[in-house]
Amino acid sequence: MKRLHFITSLSLLFSVLSFSQSSIIRGVILDESNQPIENVNIKSSTGEGTASNSNGFYELKIPIGVEVIIEFTHVGHKRVEAKFNLKNGQELEFNPVMKIEVEQIATVVINTNTRQSVDGVTSISPETIRTIKGAQPGVENILKTLPGVNISNELSTQYSVRGGNFDENLVYVNEIEVYRPFLIRSGNQEGLSFVNTDLVQNVDFSAGGFQAKYGDKLSSVLDITYRNPVAFGIRTDLSLLGGSIAAEAVSKDGKFSGIAGVRYRDNSLILNNLETEGNVEPVFADAQTYLTYRFSDKFHLNFLGNISLNKYNFEPENRQTNFGTLQEPVALLVFYEGQEEDQYQTYFGALKANYFVNEDLTLKFIASAYQTTEQEYFDIFAQYRLGEVNTNIGDEDLGEVEFSEGIGSQLTHARNDLDALIVNAEHRGDYKIDDESTVEWSVKYTHEDIRDRLVEYEIIDSAGFSIRPPNFSEPNLQPYEAFSGPITAFENIRALNKVQIDRLQAFAQYSKRTSWGNSDVFYNVGVRAHNWTVSGEGIESSTQTVFSPRAQFAIKPDWDKDMLFRVAGGLYYQPPFYRELRDSSGVVRPNVKAQKSFHIVLGNEYSFEIWDRPFKLVTEAYYKGLTDVNPYTLENVRIRYRANNNATAYAYGLDMRLNGEFVPGTESWFSFGYLKTEENIDNRGFIARPTDQRLKFGALFQDYVPNMPNLKMYLNLVYNTGVPGGSPSYADPYDFQIRLRDYRRADLGISLELINPSKTYNSGWKKKFKELSLGFEIYNMFNNQNSITNTWVRDVYTKRQFAIPNFLTPRVFNLRLSAKF
Repeated sequence: MKRLHFITSLSLLFSVLSFSQSSIIRGVILDESNQPIENVNIKSSTGEGTASNSNGFYELKIPIGVEVIIEFTHVGHKRVEAKFNLKNGQELEFNPVMKIEVEQIATVVINTNTRQSVDGVTSISPETIRTIKGAQPGVENILKTLPGVNISNELSTQYSVRGGNFDENLVYVNEIEVYRPFLIRSGNQEGLSFVNTDLVQNVDFSAGGFQAKYGDKLSSVLDITYRNPVAFGIRTDLSLLGGSIAAEAVSKDGKFSGIAGVRYRDNSLILNNLETEGNVEPVFADAQTYLTYRFSDKFHLNFLGNISLNKYNFEPENRQTNFGTLQEPVALLVFYEGQEEDQYQTYFGALKANYFVNEDLTLKFIASAYQTTEQEYFDIFAQYRLGEVNTNIGDEDLGEVEFSEGIGSQLTHARNDLDALIVNAEHRGDYKIDDESTVEWSVKYTHEDIRDRLVEYEIIDSAGFSIRPPNFSEPNLQPYEAFSGPITAFENIRALNKVQIDRLQAFAQYSKRTSWGNSDVFYNVGVRAHNWTVSGEGIESSTQTVFSPRAQFAIKPDWDKDMLFRVAGGLYYQPPFYRELRDSSGVVRPNVKAQKSFHIVLGNEYSFEIWDRPFKLVTEAYYKGLTDVNPYTLENVRIRYRANNNATAYAYGLDMRLNGEFVPGTESWFSFGYLKTEENIDNRGFIARPTDQRLKFGALFQDYVPNMPNLKMYLNLVYNTGVPGGSPSYADPYDFQIRLRDYRRADLGISLELINPSKTYNSGWKKKFKELSLGFEIYNMFNNQNSITNTWVRDVYTKRQFAIPNFLTPRVFNLRLSAKF
């Protein structure tokens, strides 16, 4: 009997051990547009189950040696079922594609209860970003069609959001904060956007009221996710402005995956059509990669790397700008000597380790380093004539300057060098308390080492007289007495700064989904803390600390109409970065405070159907009250701060966006924004801020020929009312509130799909391609003369200063060839 019990126990033990052994199936669940699907229910015939995360990723353990049926189900998609029989320890990657039950553009349009909706986030399809290129291709080209976002320079990747400036926007790639060069002063000098659209999987954008998990900026968050490849592939894009190539691959065992892209850009086609003629060499290139290695089910290591080399050489020759009115036309003629040589080289690397303790707890560690070396050298001598234009039709000298009101010259010089190193170390974590509650936290240390040499001067000569700065104390009694003072440049800035900034940041936030009666409710509460110390050579060390509480609340009533209401807000601080510490004379002021903003956003999302197709209307009203404001001036895209926190400001407005299937099977949208933002400097009264963009209309419309669906079209429209045009050097901004002309732009693209990605070709040359298209684009289709800033020229007779607009790019034609293998 004892022997029988022993044999029985031993058999049971082996049985338990055999059944305890398991294998693993993992992968990414995609829809027909290769977009990840969140919250897919995954269940095996042996009882195991899980769900996909926000990136579509899932992982499921199943028994070995038996046939297991796994079922994938999701609302709005057709069920997927697959059979597996795996060996002990085997790891298999299975990436199902779930087809849509009914025709729709995306779940964000159908359902207002998604994570993006309750978080107040706008999601943009990566395929739309890759299709709609524009003069400056990238994510920013699509952002400019959104309400509340202002991009008034098509050569720039910088944007302002709801009255903020270019320095007030956060950009993340896979939870890693990325940076951009410092010295760039014009859109012509800018290279490629950091974000490589060929590598993108998700694009989320928040224009305000964002959660505590995002950093300390005042305006917006652009949250990018690069994809983990599921198969080998190559994507290429060639045009008259440059090209790109991206490749992705996965190892056989699924442990290693990687994606890499190389881009080259030459803007000569665009810049050679500007009003300033000359020899220009704008060459930009970068290489970027995102790699993942899965050491085990619990530990994954990722690497994000980027190298960017930007070169801008310019030898201007002449320029003629016509302005004024039909009755009194005026022209500025400029003849140049000299050249400009700029270089911007940036290097970025980041390691991100994910440790999945269990299904509920994830721990992350991120280490990154960003290094930029920038050079801005120029010596340009300009001789100008300002006068009346001949308008007599039939005259030989029609359009030429007949009578000169101003004659003068200008010499600008710069030898600016900057070397910056930024190192980050961060721990992040999230714990899923239950299916409806999550806690997230982070602790981050940052060290910034800036070495900056600033040497700039400007000499202005008007009608033979050198103009001295207004604060020049030496009296000038000419012609009665000879002037014996020194010849002084009108503007002279010289500084050598070596600055270190140490930052310690932390946040904690709690998110929960619940219900009130029959209504679904979501809320998020969190707080950030930020401590920073500024030190350096000849700088008295200064330490400050701020706390930023933030909250969101959303409710989806149990109504027949699909609506969601949202309120978000809190205190938002922006501790100063190096550029905000440096005043207009180049002096670093370590005691500059963090700008503070009380922000509240009220939002509504209404999903409905027209013509049996889905649409969504998103409306947001917002208010920002700002204190300890650091006033600044804008010169093209360069920001110059006063670094003295001597202003208060406010911004309020209304944003609306309607998107849906205006044409079956395509996504389009129309947006409207109203904004008013003003500042009060030294209690002198409120005046418009440099980003006071009152009205904004944007549209992205996609269409195709019904009888030939492979022939497609997009139309990208933007209309912005004019912003303040700035003021001359040393001038009082309260005396110069002239606005630039309204910004109007239309870009048109037509493409023919030679290879349809939804079809399979088994013979001929087509079988080598997954996608192939040929496109034709017209930038600034109506050839509108938009301006970015003013050049100020003196009239020797009236002593007035004329605001001469600096016009942006004219109409440009481009050809494009895109392929995927």
